[in-house]
Amino acid sequence: MPTRILPAVGDADAVRSITTLLSQLPDAEPVTPVVDSTQLVDTLARLAAESVDELPEVVVVHERIGPVPALELIREVALRFPAVGVILVTSDASPGLFQAAMDYGARGLVALPLSYEELASRVQAVAQWSVGVRRHLGAGAGLDVFTGVGGTVVTVSGAKGGVGATLTAIQLALAAQASGRSAAVVDMDLQTGDVASYLDVQFRRSVVDLAAITDISPRVLADAVYRHDTGVALLLAPGEGERGEEVTDRAARQIVSALRSRYEVVVVDCGAQLSGAGAAAVEMADLALLVTTPDVLAVRGAKRTVRMWDRLQIRKAEETTVVVNRFSRGSEIQPPLIQKITGTAVAATVIPANFKELQGAVDAGRIHELDNKGTVKQALWGLAAELGLVRTAEGAAQRGGRFRGDRGAVSFRRRRELGP
Repeated sequence: MPTRILPAVGDADAVRSITTLLSQLPDAEPVTPVVDSTQLVDTLARLAAESVDELPEVVVVHERIGPVPALELIREVALRFPAVGVILVTSDASPGLFQAAMDYGARGLVALPLSYEELASRVQAVAQWSVGVRRHLGAGAGLDVFTGVGGTVVTVSGAKGGVGATLTAIQLALAAQASGRSAAVVDMDLQTGDVASYLDVQFRRSVVDLAAITDISPRVLADAVYRHDTGVALLLAPGEGERGEEVTDRAARQIVSALRSRYEVVVVDCGAQLSGAGAAAVEMADLALLVTTPDVLAVRGAKRTVRMWDRLQIRKAEETTVVVNRFSRGSEIQPPLIQKITGTAVAATVIPANFKELQGAVDAGRIHELDNKGTVKQALWGLAAELGLVRTAEGAAQRGGRFRGDRGAVSFRRRRELGP
């Protein structure tokens, strides 16, 4: 039986080198390479949904794969697809990296430049291990693992405090849930997060409870998540803000990856202050939203945030979408000017200024009970449709939501093409 090998390599030259060598191995069947971490996880999830036997026996991960770092990607593959053996290809074959790769779940390490003998030996050993695991699975042993197709991760950050990032995050998740998609909200504003207050929730578990766990199983995740009456899953910020430091960037990646494996839409409220955990979430997000209001201080804050993300190589300006909140036609600063100043795309849907509509629900912690006819809720749910977070506008309306206008039909891809 041939050994199916899936290369995960982002560099074109490295792809040619690795696939050529893999094709020379005895009984090897290299499959079409994937070029980034998202494509790898989605490919494995699609195959796993059919059958464990459809998965490749071996995945070869190049050290320069992105956007998720190689070791973090190996951990996610090992967690979600335990019947797949992963080999790391790296120029650093030091004992320290070897130990780290094993700790993250790799079954082998091959040094660059590639050697036929070393690669053949590693592939053969890992393939035998994979076959043994599948035989064990076939004997009826169950594993508590994630098997769903990876969901969409959306981060919502504020240009400065008080611009409405938390409200936006919650309503995007509510819109997705109402349309029939499973949704989760993560409060990654670790020191001052208010998701629990907005929804009048008291729960002793928080994101900190997952920070020190090496392998987050579905059962462990379920224990830390609060299921709201709306159906949205909540992973809350710690009640003691100083404990937020326990959530490292590595922990944040693992937590978001676990949620992505469980829910179709994961909305991460990152607040207005950049932490290591928030930066990791923004870096790995499918959509990164930056909420601003149409005033000088907020727009200046948005520009400062975008430039900082670029300097720290977290996210490029053109990969960020600005959402304009509290907008009115009389505002001196209009969306086209914000787009020009920040160098980002700007969402076609703007959120109108109407605090009277929100005040009662915010004060009561019942933000999920906003009037369906309210302009703010309609705009936020329209934004969810614009971003592709809802299945259909009709499906959401049948569950109590309202979508208005043609903006909800505009796809995110189309909007990005119209952007700068």
